[in-house]
Amino acid sequence: MGSALTLSSLGLSMGGLATGLTLAATSILPTTAQAAVVASDFSDLVEQVTPGVARVNVVKQVSEEELAKAQTAELLRQFFGDRVRIPGAQRAPAIEYSYGTAFFVTSDGYLLTNHHVIADADKITITLKDRTELDATLVGSDERSDVAVLKVEPVSGKSYPALPMGDSSKIRVGEPVLAIGSPFGFDYSASAGIVSANSRNFSRNTSVPFIQTDVALNPGNSGGPLFNRNGEVIGINSRIFSGTGGYMGLSFSIPINEAVNIYQQLKQTGVVSRAYLGVFPQDIDRNLAEAYGLSKPQGALLIKISPESPAEKSGLQTGDIITHYNGKLILEAADLVNEVGRTKPGDRFSAKVLRNGKTMTITGQVASYPGDVVSDTNAKANDTRLRLGISIQAIPRASQAQLGATGVLITEVDPTGLAARAGLRPGDVITNLHQKPIASIEDFQRALAQLPREGVVTIEVIRQGIPAIIGLRLS
Repeated sequence: MGSALTLSSLGLSMGGLATGLTLAATSILPTTAQAAVVASDFSDLVEQVTPGVARVNVVKQVSEEELAKAQTAELLRQFFGDRVRIPGAQRAPAIEYSYGTAFFVTSDGYLLTNHHVIADADKITITLKDRTELDATLVGSDERSDVAVLKVEPVSGKSYPALPMGDSSKIRVGEPVLAIGSPFGFDYSASAGIVSANSRNFSRNTSVPFIQTDVALNPGNSGGPLFNRNGEVIGINSRIFSGTGGYMGLSFSIPINEAVNIYQQLKQTGVVSRAYLGVFPQDIDRNLAEAYGLSKPQGALLIKISPESPAEKSGLQTGDIITHYNGKLILEAADLVNEVGRTKPGDRFSAKVLRNGKTMTITGQVASYPGDVVSDTNAKANDTRLRLGISIQAIPRASQAQLGATGVLITEVDPTGLAARAGLRPGDVITNLHQKPIASIEDFQRALAQLPREGVVTIEVIRQGIPAIIGLRLS
């Protein structure tokens, strides 16, 4: 009530001020900039692009453990009422349904959406504008960028309305943008606004510089397209900043240039390779600027250098301040993170550094990010490779030295897959597959592609420091 009364009183005050402003404005001619500001009419654009947008329907099965816990909790509540509290217990059904948005990027059925929309999905379907529902296959998904690729097969040779891609590097703050999605299940809802800011990097768990807008996005908009005034997709709507779970004026989208790069990698190899420098940068405030002799707070202060990283090999040191990276001015730590993210593993870099009051240039070569993960279930829909039902991760060099071997780490095992039947577990390190040494994710993929369709093959693993050989029956 207090907030409502406060807003009401502000409205009355603003009404009085508005009258005064109107009277004063009658004697002032509008400037050129003021006269150029006009409302954007997106009606024709909405009609044009809507067929390329689809609703994503996700079905998730609750595990037996979660279901048993929920049933136990419900049984106890029948005797004790709501006074009973069981840690981790949820009143969850055996099947959960959720939804989001996706859009076509090719006429043969490839779509882009968010990773968090389809994460842990047991079944994915999409619903088109004409209410046609199609089964979708997960081609690949990347948690760090929150990008996922889906594929639907053409029906009777019919092509799909692929949306045109724009250039997110040319986005200007203040330009009008449009979003289409299914907020709270209301399909094909359009909302418009402006670009509020560029290159927002507010989480270490993500690897892309977000586009910030004031477009009204809500749960269900995730994975939908963000359009510019020309009807080109410039972003994938990903998240909102909210204290209530609903829209509060801050929305964030993945730049389409970044998303297309992820899409191409997932489509071609199933692996997302990222540039890795191996630094932990920090913003510079007024006090640090004065302490380091800077005229103003700018640059990225390196507070830690990872051992055996490209940064260490190039000569970068803790306490260095990077002011330029590959010729681009670095104003804050996020700028450095974004510039490194725009390069590819193996690319050369040049950094202008301030060290002990002296300026120097340091060059080196970025490597692949050591934590990249690939799931062998994220293969192309028309790929005939065998699926083992595991997710694997590259092992950093430092860990390989401690392990005394090279290989890939199993991070997840599908309980219904071939790997689980053979006894493979999360935490196992695969060092050899079918008589082929495994030192990287690429080695594993090549060995996987060469497995026979039937029979028994061997997998050499290290489990809790002890080597073992496991027979894997293929069927």
